[in-house]
Amino acid sequence: VTEGNKVSAQIQFGWQVNGWGIGDLAQTIAQVSESDVDALVREYETKYEFDSKITTNPDAMKAMREQARYELGMRRFLERQNAKAFTTTFQDLHGLNQLPGLAVQRLMEQGYGFGAEGDWKTAQLVRAVKVMAAGLSGGSSFMEDYTYHFEPGKEAILGAHMLEVCPSIAARKPRIEVHPLGIGGKNDPARLVFDAASGPAVCASLVDLGDRFRLVVNEVESIKIEQPMPKLPVARVLWKPYPNLKDAAESWILAGGAHHSAFSLAISTEYLRDWAEIMGIELVVINKATDPVRLRDELRWSEAYWSRR
Repeated sequence: VTEGNKVSAQIQFGWQVNGWGIGDLAQTIAQVSESDVDALVREYETKYEFDSKITTNPDAMKAMREQARYELGMRRFLERQNAKAFTTTFQDLHGLNQLPGLAVQRLMEQGYGFGAEGDWKTAQLVRAVKVMAAGLSGGSSFMEDYTYHFEPGKEAILGAHMLEVCPSIAARKPRIEVHPLGIGGKNDPARLVFDAASGPAVCASLVDLGDRFRLVVNEVESIKIEQPMPKLPVARVLWKPYPNLKDAAESWILAGGAHHSAFSLAISTEYLRDWAEIMGIELVVINKATDPVRLRDELRWSEAYWSRR
């Protein structure tokens, strides 16, 4: 689900998907000056809370400064290439001591699209959603269905990722923390930790069906996280999907929705419907009125329509 036909995407959306050697990026990062890192850390001090470990543990402070260096180097690299979105993968980090976490979150906050595990489709979709949401309240982010809450009557989805959720959706001032990662074999990365704001939201997934692209949209309600999550030291959002978890999950699977999505508190389905019309792609909306049984028929009808266009 993280791959797709890049030529078709360029024809359909005008997106150009390029790759560069990680050594080129590592070289750019290495050229960032200490004074520039100092200035960015001072900005962090005004915008975020610092975990006590950062101010008392030299290794934690070093980890945060390294992410600041990544942010500056990655932004310079992206600006040089006139790129508006990017991806990362664990398999392509040679020359970097950490998986970019805080750096990715900050770049998303500045308007860049992002997709993890090389997911360029979601990276481009996040960028498109951020452009749609420019000037609006709320925020937008790369997202993943992380785990599920099955308490009867309170079923919900916990969205998060390894590190990379945009602070534009935060309910309160985020906190910079440093924790180990159980995978990847890299040093402990710094990241912003926060709970997302509450309110109506959308989750959107762009799917390559082979002969066409489909945009799958689930209308959801972001809700307050009622208890601390010390074992999940990453940014997170808890949402109730419409019409309910069971039917939403079935409908999402039927429509081919992926585990990565673009999450937005800023825009509504109307924006994504307009975008799908402009781009000439199929749209599947999962909302309060969705019935999975009827959706099966609608997907078959849609297949007949799109195959004859």
